[in-house]
Amino acid sequence: MITGVAGTELSREEREFIDYENPWGMILFARNIDNPKQVHQLIDAFREGVGRADAPVLIDQEGGRVQRLCPPHWSNYPSGRALGNIWKVDQKSGGRAIYLHSRLIAHDLRSLGINVDCMPVLDVPVAGSHDVIGDRAYSTKAGDIAQMARIACEGLLAGGVLPVVKHVPGHGRAGADSHLELPRVETDRKTLERIDFLPFKKLCDMPMAMTAHVCYSALDAEQCATTSPGIVNDVIRGFIGFDGLLMSDDLSMKALNGDFADRTEAAFAAGCDVVLHCNGLMAEMAAIASVCHVLQDKAAQRADSALARLLTPDEIDVDGLRMEFAQLLEIAA
Repeated sequence: MITGVAGTELSREEREFIDYENPWGMILFARNIDNPKQVHQLIDAFREGVGRADAPVLIDQEGGRVQRLCPPHWSNYPSGRALGNIWKVDQKSGGRAIYLHSRLIAHDLRSLGINVDCMPVLDVPVAGSHDVIGDRAYSTKAGDIAQMARIACEGLLAGGVLPVVKHVPGHGRAGADSHLELPRVETDRKTLERIDFLPFKKLCDMPMAMTAHVCYSALDAEQCATTSPGIVNDVIRGFIGFDGLLMSDDLSMKALNGDFADRTEAAFAAGCDVVLHCNGLMAEMAAIASVCHVLQDKAAQRADSALARLLTPDEIDVDGLRMEFAQLLEIAA
């Protein structure tokens, strides 16, 4: 499992949980972040608890509405759509802005010890869909999203941070926010393959992907992607061709039903390699951990393969790149 924690430092109960359960990774949210030194100490405490110096520490640092590291200690980054708007006018400038955006985010994360970023968003929004994705997406055109997302992934990887492409096989048509309820998509499979699945198919070589808590009637009328063996095996592993580490979206989201043990077992039965739990509530964490198995076999191989793609980044002129990035945004504005 990938676990959240409640605050800016580990409680005694959390230390005991981490030491005993040995979660594969930890995810950080705004509630866990105060200043750089504190974040370092929290990450160090987690890695000491699991006994793995390269244990994954994740964050959602997309820019725009979704960024957990914020001023005054960290830069305020634009949304995916703001970058996509530059691309729409001039692909060369847009591509450079997208790369710098990811490379600078990677620098921020790596300097804290964070080695996984849950971006880029590959979802393709359509007219009438819920704005939970909205301007987090680079564009409304699948082909452009695929090209821009690859550049974003390259920037993260060059900075020593693993990207997590999300939300496979596509959240862009959802008419509801999966944090609050289960979205149902009625679109036919051929359209889904041609549009929604395309960015994921183009980036199927990425190390990690996060599932969508979305029900697609043409694929599985009962289960959302996270808990559907058919969607995981036939679509994500099959049509899309993704063979990296597949993690669930947050199991505490209201799109899922059943108790937390049931949700966890359903995600594993569908074919997820690891499950994600974000809110730091100990009772939920314990229930999930109680049915989590040891990472092994193909899932362990995928986890090892993902971590093997962590590079030591080359030295960069951080101030120079920030200035160049700011100039690109100013010109676009």
